[in-house]
Amino acid sequence: MTAGPILADGDLLAITEQIWASYLDLDGASPFVPLSSAEPALDVHASVSVTGAWRGHILVTCSMGAARNVAGALLGIDLDDVTPEDVSDAVGELANIIGGNVKSLMPEPSALSLPVVLVDGNVGFPSAIEVGSLVGEWLGEPIAVQVLESTAEKDK
Repeated sequence: MTAGPILADGDLLAITEQIWASYLDLDGASPFVPLSSAEPALDVHASVSVTGAWRGHILVTCSMGAARNVAGALLGIDLDDVTPEDVSDAVGELANIIGGNVKSLMPEPSALSLPVVLVDGNVGFPSAIEVGSLVGEWLGEPIAVQVLESTAEKDK
């Protein structure tokens, strides 16, 4: 399998900034802030997979604090009212939204899976290579987005 399309410089940042402005930071007071490096956020992982003409995964990783902020913003609820189910639903939806935008840049036909969310768990994609990544913070909490392309042989 040859390497598929690599995201153009700035694609992932543009997608992320647009999603923050549209869903998480409607008044522009707390935008996503990209960083050149940061400690990995290991508390919550959400991923969606793309299959079809391009195959890979979009992974959103964040601290529990960031996940609670995402849930509060997406669901329109106070942080004190955020439940573990809200965290799972909201971070899964964030991965789904980012994944759909990344998928739109890849060759068609492609399909997007339902999100998978792990809280305080390990996640790995041994048959994939990173083709794009973004590290940043929101409301002082770390968030990372990765795009991984599958290196496994396509089904014949």
